[in-house]
Amino acid sequence: MSDRPYLFYELTNSLCSTCLRKVEAKVVIQDDCVYLHKWCPEHRFQKVLISTDAEYYKLSRQTLKPGQMPAKFNTPIQYGCPYDCGLCPDHEQHSCLTLVEVTDQCNLTCPICYSESSPKRTTHRSLEQIEFMLDCVVRNEAEPDVVQISGGEPTIHPDFFAILDAAKARPIKHLMVNTNGIKIAQDAEFARRLKSYMPRFEIYMQFDSLEVEPLRALRGADLTDIRKRALDRLNEHNISTTLVVTLKKGLNDGEIGRLIDFALQQPCVRGITFQPIQSAGRLDDFDPARDRLTLSEVRQQILRQHSLFKPSDIIPVPCHPDCLAMAYALKIDGQVIPLTGMIDPQLLLHGQGNTIIYEQNAQLRSQLFSLFSTAASPASSAVSLKQLLCCLPLVQAPDDVTYQNVFRIIIMQFLDPHNFDVRSVKKSCVHIVHPDGRIIPFDTFNLFYRDRKEERLTQIRINSGAERLASEPAKL
Repeated sequence: MSDRPYLFYELTNSLCSTCLRKVEAKVVIQDDCVYLHKWCPEHRFQKVLISTDAEYYKLSRQTLKPGQMPAKFNTPIQYGCPYDCGLCPDHEQHSCLTLVEVTDQCNLTCPICYSESSPKRTTHRSLEQIEFMLDCVVRNEAEPDVVQISGGEPTIHPDFFAILDAAKARPIKHLMVNTNGIKIAQDAEFARRLKSYMPRFEIYMQFDSLEVEPLRALRGADLTDIRKRALDRLNEHNISTTLVVTLKKGLNDGEIGRLIDFALQQPCVRGITFQPIQSAGRLDDFDPARDRLTLSEVRQQILRQHSLFKPSDIIPVPCHPDCLAMAYALKIDGQVIPLTGMIDPQLLLHGQGNTIIYEQNAQLRSQLFSLFSTAASPASSAVSLKQLLCCLPLVQAPDDVTYQNVFRIIIMQFLDPHNFDVRSVKKSCVHIVHPDGRIIPFDTFNLFYRDRKEERLTQIRINSGAERLASEPAKL
């Protein structure tokens, strides 16, 4: 009897990439790659590459810890995931990072924009509406870890600084602004004023390439000079900054090593985030076979293109290991010291309690402090940072080691109709506030809940059988 050419690894649910009905999916391993095999009654068989590294995929599936619940859920379980967002009680993870979109308008028309923002979309949310949305985040999280002011382009909102004041007035641990950098580059006083919101404040700035053509392809404009001037001003005021690189296969993925080197040379930069493009928004011609980079491919490219990190340095993030990977380093006296790989993985991934908050793990805390070349001890050190080994930016550390010494790499992969995995989306920790106050996973928001897309949900539920099942009384 002949064998199948693959190993059937596990079973999950996905979506038909055409009609978005929920379908069963097999996770299979073939030639060291991992695929979803999906079957839709109408659109038939679909095969999607989800990982180019089977061993790393298995590691991510072993990186499990109990989910942390939000203080409040917002919607009941009625139709089943992903049709009940959110957050419904079936979701497994609170909001590590919550986006608050303050405007639909943008001063660019990026060909890859997931929210389809542009200069033609002129809607700004009122300050009152934005304060309501911030209050909804606090309602769910009590003390939100990271809130990101986003858009559109948030810096063009007429009440931009009032929005920052409102966010700072709430118990938010770390505030970010997601921006293309144009306003910062063009307005010196605007950049200077941003410094007043430090500490616990960060600029999350698009920085896709060091070359002109990838910038034109991804952003529709040559932003080389804009990005240089924006970084000059952020460096001048030492405003904590993360460079955000949207990656497209064959376009700018060959620059990953150069971009890491460039980021390390910027005094204000605390890290770099790589985000492979997803099939959402304006990206109608997305071909997963041609355009998609998986998280594992990006990780492999980092290891090939940069000598600083080893495989043990780039590991899954425990709150959402399928879609987030991290590497942390310390910049001390001109040296860059990778840190993540020095920690015993068993302590990091399988310690007691929330293993990514090292203050709660005595062994991990002791090992971390042994890495610092100072005489400080855990008992005598000041709390200058609260969290390190996580996607969050904030570690208790010796007095002379602060957030300015941190350099992190994050790979952040989003789910779309092609690679959608219901098991994975239940662990999503990057969420967005709906204008009506619901907190929704970023992946499902772009699929079903952005703008008028929610009007399609009734038909999708019917196609999936969810509408009929939800209307029937529960049976024991």
